[in-house]
Amino acid sequence: MGRKRKIKPPASPKKLLQGAVKGSEYKKEAFIAYTILIVGYGLLQLGAGIGLIGHNLQGQFVPICVYVSLAISLNLVVGISGELSLGHAGFMAVGAFSGIIVARMLEAYISIDSVRLVISMIFGAIIAALAGLLIGIPILGLRGDYLAIVTLAFGEIVRNIMNVLYFGLDDSGLRFAFNRMIDLEDNSQRIITGAIGATGIQQTATFTAGLFLALFTLFIVLNIKNSKHGRAIMAVRDNRIAGESIGIDVKKYKLTAFVISAGLAGMAGALFAQNYSTLAPIKFNFNTSVLILVFVVLGGIGNIWGGMIAAALLTILPEALRQFADYRMLTYAIVLVIVMIVTYNPTIKTNMSMRIEKVTSRIKIKKKQTEKGVA
Repeated sequence: MGRKRKIKPPASPKKLLQGAVKGSEYKKEAFIAYTILIVGYGLLQLGAGIGLIGHNLQGQFVPICVYVSLAISLNLVVGISGELSLGHAGFMAVGAFSGIIVARMLEAYISIDSVRLVISMIFGAIIAALAGLLIGIPILGLRGDYLAIVTLAFGEIVRNIMNVLYFGLDDSGLRFAFNRMIDLEDNSQRIITGAIGATGIQQTATFTAGLFLALFTLFIVLNIKNSKHGRAIMAVRDNRIAGESIGIDVKKYKLTAFVISAGLAGMAGALFAQNYSTLAPIKFNFNTSVLILVFVVLGGIGNIWGGMIAAALLTILPEALRQFADYRMLTYAIVLVIVMIVTYNPTIKTNMSMRIEKVTSRIKIKKKQTEKGVA
């Protein structure tokens, strides 16, 4: 009689996902994304230094970095996790106003603006992540349109709560009231005043801080995408039943992506808030959530660097079209529709890819001919 073969037990889901190695695809995506950020930063700084970029457009440098970071973080939910979220402006608002409160409280203790800015951004990220956890636990069992409606409602709830919140600072410390003005003592200052929002904000946000925020957000999202957790999230996105059948905890992975995305949005919101002297809750309405989603869709769902380019262009475009006055937003809308049609038209995409292949093949042939001639 022959020997009995030992049957190996099936590999666990964790071992199956261990193969999430940062290969050539990851290196290519990371190289393109980091290059876009650094080169874009250098070109904008150079243009501002030699006078090619006006003061109005220079005022958009920090918002560009903020919206790029928001597009990257939302791609973690929409592109990588495969869920439709319309509440990103809500997490941004949570981070913005909590960051303002912390920055104002630290003014008496920390005189260095950059240190206060970093601490406020970290605090904003923590509070926004907690908000993401609280909202994510009950709703992530929903899918598709239902999840989109609930996240949309969350964003509107946050904005309306901000409309009735009052914060002030006096000798007794931080004072808080809901739906009424605060009676403050002497040597006091109001921080948040209901629908008026935050006033007297110290503008500590800088373009360099925005670059570091975008680089940090990109680093987090790319490493999650190319880790075993990211592979699990994408496996569930592609086939939820197959993912559950091999033991992947669907809700755990989706909640992880949702909370991290919310925290990164809160950090971006804190930087955004400290780029202005006043900030009202109306800034974080439904239109802002839709705008961030447009960045992701226009750049290609799941395409990190595509969303970054879309966010930068659509932030610059309204300012660049300001000379058209009344027709500015109409022109912006037409450009947006044309780009969407071109991007998602299969015939145009096929023709473009064929032309790009022809150009690259010609370059390779010329390169080989040059090398042979040199040899």
